[in-house]
Amino acid sequence: MRVLIQRVKEASVEIEGKIKSSVEKGLLVLLGITNEDKKEDIEWLTRKLCKLRVFNDEKGVMNKSVSDINGEILLVSQFTLHASTKKGNRPSYIRAAKPEIAIPLYEAFITQMEYELGKKIGTGIFGADMKVSLINDGPVTIWMDSKNKE
Repeated sequence: MRVLIQRVKEASVEIEGKIKSSVEKGLLVLLGITNEDKKEDIEWLTRKLCKLRVFNDEKGVMNKSVSDINGEILLVSQFTLHASTKKGNRPSYIRAAKPEIAIPLYEAFITQMEYELGKKIGTGIFGADMKVSLINDGPVTIWMDSKNKE
């Protein structure tokens, strides 16, 4: 599993001209799922996301997590995070999981994230054509992969 995390002042996802979800201060998390991903990947990433210290403390140092600031999370599925650009100019998405594998993992990720955060999160709709808006705070953007735990 791969996530692209953006610290935001606000973010929203629009589907067919209507806002599906929006958040205030917190994290926008774009999630890419592969066929090899399992429950362990979900558990590791959701714990890490809720404890990742990317928010400023009183001294302006990134010492606080989204949980510490009682922030919000907007989770959006994004298969293009697993694009391969190795050959040619058209990205290949062969590593991205097919819906029959990805949807249950996406739903499990939502459930686990809400458990870790202790409240509901905002989401998009898996497979929908979504318009994502955000005000990136910082900017702070971090990439994490459960198969490459740096």
